[in-house]
Amino acid sequence: MKFLDQAKIYIKAGDGGAGSVSFRREKFIEFGGPDGGDGGRGGDVWAECVEGLNTLIDFRYAQHFKAKIGGHGMGKLRAGAKGADVVLKVPPGTQVFEEDGETLICDITRPGERVLLAKGGNGGFGNAYFKTSSNQAPRRANPGLPGDEATIILRLKLIADAGLVGLPNAGKSTFLATVTAARPKIADYPFTTLHPGLGVGGVDGREFVLADIPGLIEGAHEGAGLGDRFLGHIERCRVLLHLVDGTSDHAGKAYKTVRHELEAYGGDLTDKPEIVALSKADALDPATLKEQMARLKRAAKRTPLLLSSASGQGVQEALRALLGVITEAKEAEAQRNAPAVETGWRP
Repeated sequence: MKFLDQAKIYIKAGDGGAGSVSFRREKFIEFGGPDGGDGGRGGDVWAECVEGLNTLIDFRYAQHFKAKIGGHGMGKLRAGAKGADVVLKVPPGTQVFEEDGETLICDITRPGERVLLAKGGNGGFGNAYFKTSSNQAPRRANPGLPGDEATIILRLKLIADAGLVGLPNAGKSTFLATVTAARPKIADYPFTTLHPGLGVGGVDGREFVLADIPGLIEGAHEGAGLGDRFLGHIERCRVLLHLVDGTSDHAGKAYKTVRHELEAYGGDLTDKPEIVALSKADALDPATLKEQMARLKRAAKRTPLLLSSASGQGVQEALRALLGVITEAKEAEAQRNAPAVETGWRP
């Protein structure tokens, strides 16, 4: 399945059905009177969050979504049926923006959550509605009201517990493939990862979701390389695992390059908890390894982990470090969302 994280679509709610002009005419009934029914309401357009989706590819080839119009009223006071709704099924983490791309309409994060995007028009009144003591045979009915319509932008931000960041070819995809069942493309050249990837990793019997995004290079916030478009997919992560290639010229400079791009992007990415690891340790001799570790420690102002996805060195330690931060973040979030306990009155 192809990955698509942004789509521009047109939505149109159904128009209301027209009211009916009708009169009751039956044998042996002298004064029938008006009996035109009301029109039905037009269908709505909803966005619904469903499990099992992680891309907006369904909106790649279908960009127009129109709900059904309401049924027209009929004689014998029969009201028209409501028009069928249109439900846009989106993955968790989808944001809906107005056409300007800046005004946020809603942020859908929980499976089962439904948001009304366009409301159907009300049906028109039939002539029975206009009957009065002075006008007992009205010959007028209302047309249905038009439904809402809009052009909206869907933008997906993957929901993951931990995000992998680093320069291209820093070993992010290899780490993801080692600790999860994901099978990203891996090669010995930069930018092998063109789209974000998700995987479920686990350690000590507990699991969490990892997100891998394409590598950043200097000037990514200005559009260099693949740019910083995919950084939105780690905005919701609770912790970042920053992998620095041990075979690079200078591990400290490589670390600072990525941190600068995160800072330029914004979104509070630099405020997230970060675990720093020197990757590809199996490819370094002891002297180079010691030098690169010292450089990275000075740049990051913390002791980095030593990691080799190929040999498995330090992988479990990195997973435990990620799990520790994720657990703390979940506990803090649960405490914030816990309802206040009311204590009874005491003298």
